[in-house]
Amino acid sequence: MHWSDDDFRVNARVPQAGAAHPLRETLSPPASGAWREGDPVANRQFVDLGIFEFEHGGQVPLRMAYEHWGTLNDDASNAILVFHALTGDAHVIGSTGPGQATAGWWQGMIGPGKPLDTDKYYVICANTLGSCQGTTGPSSIGPDGSEWGAGFPKTTIRDQARATSILATALGIDRFAAVIGGSLGGMQALEFACMFPEQLQRLMILAAPPAIDAANIAINTLQADAIRLDPAWRAGNYYDAGAGGGPSRGLALARRMAMLTYRGSAELDDRFGRSWQSAMSPTRDGGRYSVQSYLDFHGNRFTRRFDANSYITLVGAMNSHDVGRNRGGVEAALATMTVPTLVLGVTTDSYFTIATQHRIAAALPNSLTGSRSFELDSPFGHDGFLIELPRVGEQIQRLLNTAV
Repeated sequence: MHWSDDDFRVNARVPQAGAAHPLRETLSPPASGAWREGDPVANRQFVDLGIFEFEHGGQVPLRMAYEHWGTLNDDASNAILVFHALTGDAHVIGSTGPGQATAGWWQGMIGPGKPLDTDKYYVICANTLGSCQGTTGPSSIGPDGSEWGAGFPKTTIRDQARATSILATALGIDRFAAVIGGSLGGMQALEFACMFPEQLQRLMILAAPPAIDAANIAINTLQADAIRLDPAWRAGNYYDAGAGGGPSRGLALARRMAMLTYRGSAELDDRFGRSWQSAMSPTRDGGRYSVQSYLDFHGNRFTRRFDANSYITLVGAMNSHDVGRNRGGVEAALATMTVPTLVLGVTTDSYFTIATQHRIAAALPNSLTGSRSFELDSPFGHDGFLIELPRVGEQIQRLLNTAV
């Protein structure tokens, strides 16, 4: 089915808040942890952006959900764009509450006197295309009146960057003072800078590679397979299932697998070692090691705030990432990015190793740290950029204080 631009005009709006879905109040996980129409809006703002055409075919009526902090000045020159990571959303700071299952993922980073100082800047973060917290994705209702599910168009990092550019234009922001992204968001920030160089003045890449490698494609594929092999996945058509009837086991397993890439092995050993969770020994009495319980906790909690089809869509988008695709290679593409750029890598990151961030810095014409990225020495592995707030904040301020 095709739509015309008249079908969905650009219109900033907030849907009417309603009662939470009954599934949210049960002990069993919902069939999908996505934000759905009728759920409380919380701090989300919404913009309908017309028909969006995907890079590899297909189209959807695009709505994006975003949150913002600070005040946009008269010439819209003080805006900063933040791209979130794979399982993040627009809720960068703030508490939990109706319609918002998790607290902000970068608490302390935005506000008066903070690194992203709202006395100076207007900060925006949008839920990415294909995700599940208000922006159009697999859990959104399609033209046939049911969820897109596994039929959601194949999504790339370039699709996601372009959707965010369209949002910025709709909000009257022609150029961002800075664009910042970490992990999946760092990939989107790279693409945004390459595709829309006129729309940003500064760039910051946190723990993200210039192209995804074979090992990470393999890891992402295994996680997607874990979901698809759950009998409750039902080829992606699980939204009408009751509480406990969705592919929560597969989604939890995917999350547990991912957690092992986000944290460093030394940190896990320091925290848990071979300790067990109860009085029963894992080696003799059927008890569980503490690290097993840790993974179970994160997997089970994740199923209550995320959607299985969105997870598959987003790891597929991550697999598409190659800033050099059709641009003469990685180094040639990076050489076109002339804005002041700060690249940060975590020394213990086994997911996107710091060598990949050094590669970005070495190819940029205007890297603030020269041919090597800033090295964040942290025991927390890939998640270090989310946890080491004071040191990451210092580098954000360093970027924002750079003249353009």
